[in-house]
Parts: sequence; C-alpha cells; structure tokens
Amino acid sequence: QVQLVESGGGSVQAGGSLRLSCAVSGHAGNTYYMGWFRQTPGKAHEAVAAIYTGDGNSYYADSVKGRFNISQDNAKNTLYLQMNSLKPEDTAMYYCAAARLYSGYVPEWFADNEYKDWGQGTQVTVSA
Repeated sequence: QVQLVESGGGSVQAGGSLRLSCAVSGHAGNTYYMGWFRQTPGKAHEAVAAIYTGDGNSYYADSVKGRFNISQDNAKNTLYLQMNSLKPEDTAMYYCAAARLYSGYVPEWFADNEYKDWGQGTQVTVSA
C-alpha cells in the first residue's frame, strides 16, 4: 500500500501560483501513475494531471494544460503540482493518488477508479 501526504494548499488571488507537494512512501519497485485529482462539494473527482513513473511521461486535463506542471523528485520521494495563472474555477480540494500498473494492462490515466491509494487532500482557494 502506498502512503501519500499532500501539502502546499492555501488561498491565492486569481493569476497567482501555488505548488502542491505529495510525500510518497511504500511504492518502491513498482510502476505507477501518480496523479493529482481535485474535487468540489457534491461533485466527483476530476483528474488534473498524472505522471507515469516508468518513463516520466505526463498527462494533463485540457482545463489546466499550459498552466499546471506535474513533476516528481525520486530522490525525495515527492510528487509536485506547480499551478500557475490560477483561476477561481481551480478552487477545490486537491488529492494526490497512486495507480499501480501491471504488465499488459494500461488504464486511462484519468480513471479515478484505477487509483487505489489516496492522500487526505489539501485545499486550494482562488479568489477573483
């Protein structure tokens, strides 16, 4: 089981930036999608971005392309989400999640049901 602990959320004005961090443990030796999702009250998880730990390829939702950047620091066992040009509609609880990948089966990176391990979330609030 992978343990995930997010940090870095907060309140910012539109146009500002935040960097979310996710400390990861329990994942050594396996390949994953490491993803960021967000959720607002009453709505389902929305996939934001993910990175494939095997080759470092990254994936983004259309709504954040060009503004957000996902990265990983393997030495620090940390996943990041750099969020720039934030908009009020980016306001949500942001979650870090892990989807273990197995040979011969590659799920869609945005399929939240494939992610079995989740952090507790960190709140991002963007004011107009």
